[in-house]
Amino acid sequence: MKRRTLLAAATLAPLLGGCGFALRRPQPLPFERLALVGFAPRSPVAEAIRRTLPESVTVVDAPQQAQVVLEALREQRERGVVASTSFGQVRDLQVRVRFGYRLSTRAGKPLLPPTELLLFRDMSYSEDIALAKELEQDELFRDMENDIAQQVLRRLQAVREI
Repeated sequence: MKRRTLLAAATLAPLLGGCGFALRRPQPLPFERLALVGFAPRSPVAEAIRRTLPESVTVVDAPQQAQVVLEALREQRERGVVASTSFGQVRDLQVRVRFGYRLSTRAGKPLLPPTELLLFRDMSYSEDIALAKELEQDELFRDMENDIAQQVLRRLQAVREI
């Protein structure tokens, strides 16, 4: 059985290469040096953006050294009650991450207008397992911050004129 699978894979591999099939690659960024400005120290969104940037892009400290400056205008974690019981106990929560930014050259020429991203997730809540729900909330915040970093990266890839 294993031999048949190996034989089938060996037969089909050249056919896929001949038809022009190739794995999708990320778009290259049109710049090599980026400065992150306006972020709080140890900002989770800034860390997520650093992790998502390709190796060809260097994050520099000073905007004068960068080709492009990503300025954080707003970075906020929020939590709100969505539903409660008749006794006033919280039943459902909504966690939100709000991130506003703009992209410009080091000379100040705007490349992207001020943009705000808002992601939110609903979660159930129970006083009995409050610690577990805190951990779930932190995980949701981390996932949303990673999503924001991916969205920012896609928008950076769309910039054409520097």
